Amino acid sequence: MDLTPRQIVAELDRYIVGQTAAKRAVAVAIRNRWRRQQLPPDLRKDVTPKNIIMIGPTGVGKTEIARRLAQLVGAPFLKIEATKYTEVGYVGRDVESMIRDLTEIAVGMIRQLQRGQVETQAKERVQERLLDLLAPGSNTFDPENAEENERHKRTREKMKARLEAGELEDKQVELNVEQKTVPVQIFSNLGMENMDVDFQSMFERIMPKQSQNRQLTIKEARKVLLEQESEALIDRQAVNERAVELIENQGIIFLDELDKVCGPQSSVGPDVSRQGVQRDLLPVVEGTTVNTRYGPVKTDHILFIAAGAFHTSKPSDLMPELQGRFPIRVELTDLKREDFLRILTEPKHALTKQYAELLATEGVTLEFTGDGVAALADIAFEVNRTAQNIGARRLHTILERVVEEISFDGPDLTKKHVRIDDRYVRGQLAEIMEKEDLSKFIL
Repeated sequence: MDLTPRQIVAELDRYIVGQTAAKRAVAVAIRNRWRRQQLPPDLRKDVTPKNIIMIGPTGVGKTEIARRLAQLVGAPFLKIEATKYTEVGYVGRDVESMIRDLTEIAVGMIRQLQRGQVETQAKERVQERLLDLLAPGSNTFDPENAEENERHKRTREKMKARLEAGELEDKQVELNVEQKTVPVQIFSNLGMENMDVDFQSMFERIMPKQSQNRQLTIKEARKVLLEQESEALIDRQAVNERAVELIENQGIIFLDELDKVCGPQSSVGPDVSRQGVQRDLLPVVEGTTVNTRYGPVKTDHILFIAAGAFHTSKPSDLMPELQGRFPIRVELTDLKREDFLRILTEPKHALTKQYAELLATEGVTLEFTGDGVAALADIAFEVNRTAQNIGARRLHTILERVVEEISFDGPDLTKKHVRIDDRYVRGQLAEIMEKEDLSKFIL
């Protein structure tokens, strides 16, 4: 997608308030990918992405920026926590498994795209199979019996007309349905995932596919048959090749909680979940080849966006080699009262709009007044300042508390119009706000 950096920032502004520096950094990173594709092949292979570290407290929009960005450009996107990995060879997942997870996501994306391309052809094949179920034997022709052939043809045409008219949707047919088997996972938690790649494919070929005859309505059978025919029409090898190509050129990995794996080197025993993870991250971020069940994947041009609060540590505590792999640093700012006010009203799916729409399903009209929204922003900012700062997530806890009574009584309310103003907000939160010790736990 050839969006300009300004257009990317404008799109992100629809969902995320503030944090202009972070938005600009990711917008430039995405545009540089498009620029790289325009270069001659011999130069293109040498242009590597400039990975980003986002530094800022929880709840200010780090993850949301990366997630919305991936949706915007249609890139394979994986969000993972650095804390779930250990050094290779120890109990736990090794860092290369993130590339395998990203590959699975890309294969799913390409397969979904292919389904759309073969949908018309698949529907035609489904129609024929439904006719075979409704009028068995009507599609077979006997060269010596012209009259029988004509009768079969007429029967099939009648059934086809009724099927297209939707008259047979509730008619029961017997269909052979293949049961989906759970993928076999071997050694996946023992740091031996390279073995997992080959064994998993081998077991899927060896294990017999289980199927059973089921009585389904035409409506249900059509969905099952469409799934079967779409799978049959999709070229698996082409899907795998396109998925690998998509990852290598467009993949984005959001590596959260990076600050939790940096710190002073352990003086007692091997530090397999901190320094060990950093050491293993080096080749993956710099560029290596990871074996997956869909083929080898080069990580040279995957964009890594790391994030962390860095409360007790700082980016300079990371291994120097790893710091060099993340040349762009952007700091996300704490949310102010004005930011909370904007978060409650401006984004496309703002929290106040979400609650209003949820209760509208019960016939309740929820009206947030200007002073009511201002009160919510004031309280969220004040509680974040005096208690633990959890950023915009504080609004979820406060709003849930404010509308709790309405949510519970919603179906039984006689007065279906509720006005959330300053007085109502402070009335709902007064008891908790007065008890300072209690507010720390509840809000």
